[in-house]
Amino acid sequence: MQYPSRVLGAACLRLLFFLTPVSAQFPWATTISRTGWTVTADSSQTGNEASKVIDGNASSFWHTQYSPTTAPLPHYIQIDMTKGYVVNGISYQPRQDGNSNGNIGQHTITLSNDGTTWSDPVVFGTYLNDMTTKYTFFSNATARYIRLTAQSEAQGLNNQWSNVAELNVYSPDPSLNAGSFTPPSTNLGRWDVTIDLPIVPAAGSISSDNTVVFWSAFRPDLFSGGTGLTQTALWKPTSQTVTQQTVSNTAHDMFCPGISLDANGVTVVTGGNDNKKTSNYNPSSGAWLTAAQMNIGRGYQSTATIADGRIFVIGGSWSGGYGGKNGEIYNSTANKWTSIPGCSVTPILTKDAQGAFRTDNHAWLFAWKQNSIFQAGPSSAMNWFNVSGTGSWKAAGKRASDPDSMCGNAVMFDAVNGLVLTAGGSPSYQDSYATANAHLIKLGAVNTNPTVTKLPSMVYPRAFGNGVVLPDGAVLVVGGQAYAVPFTDTTPALPAELFNPATNTWKTLAPIAVPRTYHSIALLLPDATVLSGGGGLCGTGCQQNHFDAQIYSPPYLFKADGTRAARPVIKSVSSVSLKPGATLTVTTDSASTFSLVRYGSSTHTVNTDQRRVALTTTASGLTYTATLPSDAGVLLPGYWMLFAINSAGVPSLATTIKILLPSIHYTVLSERVSKKTTLGSKVSRIISEDLSNPDQVQKNQLVTLAGKSCGGQKGKGTSNNNPIQIQHRPTAQASTSIEPNVTVHPSTEQRTPFITPDSRAQRRFQMCCLWAKVTRPQFPRRIRGQSC
Repeated sequence: MQYPSRVLGAACLRLLFFLTPVSAQFPWATTISRTGWTVTADSSQTGNEASKVIDGNASSFWHTQYSPTTAPLPHYIQIDMTKGYVVNGISYQPRQDGNSNGNIGQHTITLSNDGTTWSDPVVFGTYLNDMTTKYTFFSNATARYIRLTAQSEAQGLNNQWSNVAELNVYSPDPSLNAGSFTPPSTNLGRWDVTIDLPIVPAAGSISSDNTVVFWSAFRPDLFSGGTGLTQTALWKPTSQTVTQQTVSNTAHDMFCPGISLDANGVTVVTGGNDNKKTSNYNPSSGAWLTAAQMNIGRGYQSTATIADGRIFVIGGSWSGGYGGKNGEIYNSTANKWTSIPGCSVTPILTKDAQGAFRTDNHAWLFAWKQNSIFQAGPSSAMNWFNVSGTGSWKAAGKRASDPDSMCGNAVMFDAVNGLVLTAGGSPSYQDSYATANAHLIKLGAVNTNPTVTKLPSMVYPRAFGNGVVLPDGAVLVVGGQAYAVPFTDTTPALPAELFNPATNTWKTLAPIAVPRTYHSIALLLPDATVLSGGGGLCGTGCQQNHFDAQIYSPPYLFKADGTRAARPVIKSVSSVSLKPGATLTVTTDSASTFSLVRYGSSTHTVNTDQRRVALTTTASGLTYTATLPSDAGVLLPGYWMLFAINSAGVPSLATTIKILLPSIHYTVLSERVSKKTTLGSKVSRIISEDLSNPDQVQKNQLVTLAGKSCGGQKGKGTSNNNPIQIQHRPTAQASTSIEPNVTVHPSTEQRTPFITPDSRAQRRFQMCCLWAKVTRPQFPRRIRGQSC
């Protein structure tokens, strides 16, 4: 692919800089002097003793015993700093002789103040198998002793060795008195364990089996210069195991993609460095599969799953050429992309200083009722898109006085009431000051201007931050920087902020361990914590590469004394697969309210999958009954996390619920009459079927009502030259009916009957099925008792 010259030029200059030796100091962390330290290990080879890791010589290294016998994994190396420090990170340099034997893969880092009692891991994960120095940062803690435990070798060859060339320990300030250190109050939440990853996670999604899938590009640390494969990592929140996988079978470099979770929980990844490609991650098999190519090459586009399960895409001029990135729609069942040029990209363009390849990036898309899509930003202009036929759009006004807000956030925290929070962003993609602006958008009827309310601003201006909706409806905004410059950690917003929709106010929370800026992600996890990770992807040795993620525990998980709060427990649910409008019964161990949060995906500040639905319930003891929202534009098809929230505001662990595609009701528009059909018979019909593929309805099929067929054998269709013309309409109503006296003509011309909610249910059961062959097409007929 071809990159804009300004992007390649900046990237090349940065890469040259980052390959130059740099001081291993960071604005948030400084190395602690190693004078007087002692080092011990569980095993050492003669000539490769543990003391080598602090000798300042990268060509010497500690290595576990391999001769005359091999000591088995796990292995540890432990540092005694002689006194306590406030610590917040370590660096690990593998051997530098070109041999990978013993490079550490899976590992943990633990702390101790006395060498006897050890903390839970402050870090776990997997290191990339190369010679670069690995930096890992965690939240401030006190320690005299640091232990790095190797659980595997990074080569994946089942070797039992470990090595370290140099170890350093970091502190926010080595002069701090560890004895008087007090961590932030848990009423600000707490940043917990750091997860080391073998890639820079510039994109990620969480699947219905609770696997978090991360990916970078064709390389684990660099975005440009290659195509045809993607480096990925997988982690299950219930374990400390991180696995690396190179995905090459799809021939798709999935950097700078659009991401959507479809109705069956498949992660659909579009475009990027390979700009027309589509790849699907299937959580049930754990496999990546090639899907149909888009009609238009794209990078930095946005996609959104809509009410009928199809996926809409628009924008994306970062890759595949500039401009003209009008809408397309993807049917995952048919595996087909269809151009809908009436969904023009023009109304969403920003006035970015860098011009065309930036102006259509990262649209804030929200699926809504009647298969519509609302675009809330980042342009100051808002718009509606309709995907029927060749598509259309309608302007929806301005986001009040908010300027273009590229790489800001938009989160639907209350889908039932159509409430969207927008926060931050900058007028241009880079070299641009971010705002701290916040606005509340309330969606109403499709194609009407929403209500926009200016909210109090955040404390920190943020571009490249991420917003995550929590089970209680609050929105966490994490990361970002005040002056948007890709591949930098300057002007970072380290404290997270929490928007409270009950009071329309912001609260400043505990600071994250490292900046999360350009190419960072954030996701809600099923235990109601939040994962925030990544940043960088700027080449070997780039200090802005963050090969990690960190878990945030919001304030609702703690009691006033700082200890963990007891969670409510969902003991049973009536069903884990339901349609919109269905009844859900939940039994818990304590009085609860409930919410559904859709599983999410994240890249480049965009997460169009997440949204929250609060459930209204009636209670019988500790058993609660809720009627789900009936509109699939509110309760999108796919997988959701069901949370119970107790009277103290503490959420449960989530139970996964699948929301099925809604019933699709089909109305006959025209037909041809069989010789077996009495001309005076009533021929009006309604077809009500559950189809996962609404735009691929088979014409020429036998119509079945209430499980019965007429005029032929059940299950057989008509011949190919005898079409029954039908039109599909997803609807939240239990049924629909055709008004009386609507003429249906026996021709190929489709005349749409007037459809109304069926207040006359008995009519549905008066309809019979038609066994069709072409005869006597000259007879027009009337519906509802009128003779033909």
